[in-house]
Amino acid sequence: MAHKFSLIFLGSTGSTIKQIHCTRKKLMGLVSLLCTGVFVLGYIFFDYLILHKSISDKNAIERDLALQTEEVLHQREQIQKFATEINELKDRLLKLDRFEKRVRIIANIDNSENGDGMFGVGGSAPEDLNPNIGLTQRHQRLIKDMHQQIGQLNKATDNQKEDFESLLDRLEAQKNLMAHTPAIRPVNGWVTSGFGYRQSPFTGKKEFHKGMDISNQIGTEIMAPADGVVSFMGLQGFYGQLMVIDHGHGITTRYAHLDRGLFKRGDRVVRGKTIALMGNTGRSTGPHLHYEIRLNGVPVNPSKYIMN
Repeated sequence: MAHKFSLIFLGSTGSTIKQIHCTRKKLMGLVSLLCTGVFVLGYIFFDYLILHKSISDKNAIERDLALQTEEVLHQREQIQKFATEINELKDRLLKLDRFEKRVRIIANIDNSENGDGMFGVGGSAPEDLNPNIGLTQRHQRLIKDMHQQIGQLNKATDNQKEDFESLLDRLEAQKNLMAHTPAIRPVNGWVTSGFGYRQSPFTGKKEFHKGMDISNQIGTEIMAPADGVVSFMGLQGFYGQLMVIDHGHGITTRYAHLDRGLFKRGDRVVRGKTIALMGNTGRSTGPHLHYEIRLNGVPVNPSKYIMN
């Protein structure tokens, strides 16, 4: 005989409201169904949690991917900007190179000893980088070209530095040579006798005049035509009071018939500085300056060394 179970539902007063009778088999079936429902609901809830987590992870990945994409695009923009700056730097180096060559031409200075040119053998500049690449395209080729040109620019910068240092040294040497080369008229006055053969005012015979005679009043100031060092100051035969200035580079100047010199041997003088006063000492027909320029001991025409 099958066992039966009764479910009794009571009211608030304790009276029976409803009574349900079921067999053991039905009760077990009901419990099984209830457990199955709970399991299915639990599985659905668990699957929902996993799906929700997956959606959250997917959204997070998409956000990270969007940020990374934005960062990559920004980096590519910076790469393109850097490529443009490399092109501009290369243009500036080329302008400096052209400027250096112009200075050498103007100053009559030989080209640099760097025969390979600023950019190495051949001296030709590399082609400009092309920064106009879509931001969505890969930039590996541009980056490779940038690295290569940076190396070339470093080499070009070193070469240009050497060229400018060489140019500055040559300009300094030329500046020193120009400062020590007679270039101005030593005294105001009238040229009464030039350089070359003439009839001697004392003997009447033809003689070679080694300098230039400039006449003016006694006491007229005489200026140094270039920087130098006084190598002699004193009486010397027909020259009378004589000053000799050594300008270096094999160049000396002589000032004869002076009233007096304002510097002594060993003193340094600079161009334009008053060094002596015109006189009429020695063998002279009147107040004047006998002015000589000697190059390696040989008299040369002073008029070729007067630029003013």
